[in-house]
Amino acid sequence: MAYRHHVHALIPGFFTGLSLIVAIGAQNAFLLRVGLARNYVFVAVAICAISDAALIALGIGGLGVVIAQSTFTLEFVKWVGVAYLGVFALRSFWKARFPEVLIPAGDSPRRLAGVIAATLGFTFLNPHVYLDTVLLVGSIGNQYGPDRWWFAVGAALASLAWFVTLGFGSRAAAPLMSKPRTWRILDTAIGMIMLLIALRLIFLN
Repeated sequence: MAYRHHVHALIPGFFTGLSLIVAIGAQNAFLLRVGLARNYVFVAVAICAISDAALIALGIGGLGVVIAQSTFTLEFVKWVGVAYLGVFALRSFWKARFPEVLIPAGDSPRRLAGVIAATLGFTFLNPHVYLDTVLLVGSIGNQYGPDRWWFAVGAALASLAWFVTLGFGSRAAAPLMSKPRTWRILDTAIGMIMLLIALRLIFLN
């Protein structure tokens, strides 16, 4: 029973994290370049995954402390999460109509220090990472009460799986990432997942 109870939070956490991380962006494009060049791929993937896990923990723990102070705050954050999920879903459906592609361009840094600096920059200098990872994941995860850390584990595992796939599987993934049809399918799927998570959040007690 305890196992099923934990999975109840872990699986939504995984799909929430995956839906947020699978998007066209500077970080993903950079990691794809690093993977194609085989330029300190493990280091770049590790930094991305660890950074995401830390930000997720900040969202779950930091918001958890604030939310624990009042039931009103919990309810407010819940509906902020629902609204954001709805907007995110609509944006995904719109992007599916006019898909972009993820094409690596230019050379990745040759030196280890350059790879580390660039990876940290693409991760922490992106304002969306704080909105998505800290605020959204934190607001949704805290709805699961004592199981919120299982939600965090699921989200962190999704990030790890995506970064490993993109970094080490970049040579196989590059042709797919350059096709609009791939992103049309992905954005449509992401929109559906976000709507399902929003509905789940609305009826979650």
